[in-house]
Amino acid sequence: MPTSKKPAATKPRRTAAKQVLLAGGNPQIAKADGDAPVRAYIAAMPGWKSDVGRRLDALITRSVPEVRKAVKWNSAFYGVEGQGWFLSFHCFTKYIKVAFFNGASLHPVPPGESKHQKVRYLDIHEDDQLHEAQLATWIKQAASIPGWDGGSKRNGGSSR
Repeated sequence: MPTSKKPAATKPRRTAAKQVLLAGGNPQIAKADGDAPVRAYIAAMPGWKSDVGRRLDALITRSVPEVRKAVKWNSAFYGVEGQGWFLSFHCFTKYIKVAFFNGASLHPVPPGESKHQKVRYLDIHEDDQLHEAQLATWIKQAASIPGWDGGSKRNGGSSR
């Protein structure tokens, strides 16, 4: 009796560490709080993005020593306890998108606009120079003001 063969399902790409990469090469990492899941996310970022991720993480940690870290929605998140999340980053095919959740309040305002009034972005491409002094200024400013609360009801919902 003949058997019908189903077409082979397309398997997600995996990094050397067997980490699943989603569309655009973004690592799929389970939601979790702490430094370890963020380190796992950064290690799984493909190619040049992993080096930039490490540099961003180090800059954020130096700029905000009490920073809180997590992986949520396959992105690295940074916040201050009691103030919410102030920044995240996420991989796309050709760049890393850094989101400042209350970026419209920063001076100067980061260049990337968002459909969310308060959010501003910085896209980092492979050949871009990281302007660490400007990034550190934005990071310190962002950490000093209330950030995104993750959509909790305590502040009337999401500010993002």
